[in-house]
Amino acid sequence: MSKHHIKRLLLLRHAKSDYPRGVTDHERPLASRGDREAPAAGAWMAKAGIYPDYIVCSDALRTRSTCAWVISELGEKAPTPYLDSRIYTASSTQLLSIINETPETVGTLLLIGHMPVLQDLAMRLASIDSDEEAVMEMAMDYPTLGLTVFAVDKPWAELDGRDAHVTDFVVPRP
Repeated sequence: MSKHHIKRLLLLRHAKSDYPRGVTDHERPLASRGDREAPAAGAWMAKAGIYPDYIVCSDALRTRSTCAWVISELGEKAPTPYLDSRIYTASSTQLLSIINETPETVGTLLLIGHMPVLQDLAMRLASIDSDEEAVMEMAMDYPTLGLTVFAVDKPWAELDGRDAHVTDFVVPRP
C-alpha cells in the first residue's frame, strides 16, 4: 500500500438507542447512555487527528443524533453531514455502492449507520494485511459506537472486497 494516495474510511455504529413504546424503529432516539457516550467517538477522532472531509449518515433519528454529537467534538473542522435514507435499509452491497459514489476529492469519509450491515461491510472490506487484532474484535462484537478505521489506496469507486486495510477498531467511551 503506497502512502501517497491513502484515503480513510470510517464506519461508525450509532450510539446506544432507546426503545420508547409507540415509536417506530426509524424514529427511535438515543438512550441517555447514548447521549452521554456519543461525544466520545468525535473526541477519539479529534485526538487521533482524523477529521472527515465528508460525512454520510443514515436518516434515522439515532444516527442523526450520534452524528450531531460527533460533530460537536470535531468542531469547526467537521463538514456538514449528508443524510442518506438508503443507509437505513441497505444491505452491505448497497452500503458499499453508497461508498463507491464518494467523490475522489474526499480524503476521509465517515459513514454512520446500523448493525448488522456495518459489521458485514467491515468484514467484507478487511484486507488480509489488516490489523489482525482489530479484525478479530470487530468480528466478535460490533457494539454501539463501534468504529472501524480503514486505509484505502484505491479510488472509492473501485472499493469492492478485501481491499481496505483495517488500521483500528475502537469503541470510544467517556
